[in-house]
Amino acid sequence: MSHTISVGILGYGLAGSTFHAPLIGAEPRLKIQAIASSRSAEISRSFPDAVIHTSAQSLIDDPDIDLVVVATPDATHAPLAKAALLAGKHVVVDKPFGTSSAEASAMMALARESKRVLTVFHNRRWDGDFMTVAAVVRSGRLGEIRLACLSWDRFRPSVVPGWREQSTDSWGALLNLGPHLMDQALLLFGRPTAIASDLAIQRTQARSPDYFAMTLYYGSLRVLLSVSSLVADARARFAIHGTRGSFVKYGIDPQEEQLRRGFSVDSKDFGADPESLYGLLTTIDAAAQLIPTQQGDWRQFYSRVAAAIADGTPPPVDPADALDGIELLELARRCAVEGHTLPVTIKPTRAG
Repeated sequence: MSHTISVGILGYGLAGSTFHAPLIGAEPRLKIQAIASSRSAEISRSFPDAVIHTSAQSLIDDPDIDLVVVATPDATHAPLAKAALLAGKHVVVDKPFGTSSAEASAMMALARESKRVLTVFHNRRWDGDFMTVAAVVRSGRLGEIRLACLSWDRFRPSVVPGWREQSTDSWGALLNLGPHLMDQALLLFGRPTAIASDLAIQRTQARSPDYFAMTLYYGSLRVLLSVSSLVADARARFAIHGTRGSFVKYGIDPQEEQLRRGFSVDSKDFGADPESLYGLLTTIDAAAQLIPTQQGDWRQFYSRVAAAIADGTPPPVDPADALDGIELLELARRCAVEGHTLPVTIKPTRAG
């Protein structure tokens, strides 16, 4: 495929306008051809040449579109992705990859049948802090890992406007930030043998869980994943402890905040962490030292999407990985309801 890949974006809220559009625009093989949204004035200002569709289906039916990006509310991800695949389009689905493992499996089957690229926007794989943690773990400097804590804290005492925080579903934060944390845990440590979890509604105005904590079991290793909306003094984002030392990293990767402020993704400082937030490595055989954070780069996602469509290379995120994450989050929700630890089904190792 040698021509420019025409992209249609479904939704122009925070995800579509702030995350996807700038990253798509940074990839020379991709062109934003059309956007489906009621926010026509905003779209015209930012993308005057883009076709504006008033319905998702009319964009999906547009014969000029090669790739459809689903950046709409969670419950619509699966039906819109399936409609796009049936129309012969390649598809990027914002996380979560559906609201159930059944939805995710159905999308994967349809992508195989239609021979189209399907991938999931797990952009946090290209967070600088996560890439740094992964490099430290791989280096062996911590010895055998025995405890890993991945936390995502916010301080939002009041529920903010918008569909996500106004939701009344039983998922809440577990389906919002849970997919990112689970994906990172699986990349670092693989599939656990068991899960225990706790869900709670902690803010008086919240109507779905805004707190969760779960433990993933791996023999003698414990991986703790947690999210809270009522932590003013945030815990470490990553705290990894092993038989030879620890690596502790505070702060959140800057790319989201930079994009919210309209920061150019082409800037040399995009994704750069300040020295004040470098992680601290403490080991038994060396003095404690700050480890510079690798520069995050969410642009890698759409660069790899373009390569997958044009060159047949693997997609940036294997949808099977996203399915694994959804299955484990479903199990975590069940754990919270039933109040006990549940075993994780062993899956055959995937080739490649």
